Amino acid sequence: MAEKKVKATEKAATKTSKKSPAAKKKDSKLEEVSKALEQEKDKYLRLFAEFENYKKRTAKERIELFKTAGQEVLQALLPVADDFDRALGQLSKEAPSPEAEGFQLIQNKFLDVLKGQGLTAIEITLGEAFDAEKHEAITQIPAPTPEQQGAIIDVVEKGYQLGDKIIRFPKVVVGK
Repeated sequence: MAEKKVKATEKAATKTSKKSPAAKKKDSKLEEVSKALEQEKDKYLRLFAEFENYKKRTAKERIELFKTAGQEVLQALLPVADDFDRALGQLSKEAPSPEAEGFQLIQNKFLDVLKGQGLTAIEITLGEAFDAEKHEAITQIPAPTPEQQGAIIDVVEKGYQLGDKIIRFPKVVVGK
């Protein structure tokens, strides 16, 4: 039985080795075309994946652009908000007047417009620990008490954020 198997494999081997040159040429051509097809499939898949990544990236960038589209305009309006704060600080030192009340109403309306665009003031409490990722230290002064070392002693300028992005860091004085 083993002899029959050996003879069968020998016959198959002789059949394949007895192929005509035209058949060998066709086989080699078929292999070349198969390899080229595989290469083209690989190129296509890579190109398709690259295009999908491009679409995702541009969609993400577009969403980010819409979120912060008015950032430059809002940053240009921040000094106006600061001027309102300074002016109301000066008016509060004087006796209450209808002009001061009107000025307060205008400031509230202005701040409501800014909030409507997604701008919010960063709240800071005096005495909280200084965080370089959230605050900008203008200067350091000797701390009046040991608890105030490394803490915020004064806020020089308010900070603002647009959505989750800080567009102006609060400027603070830190105790050392």
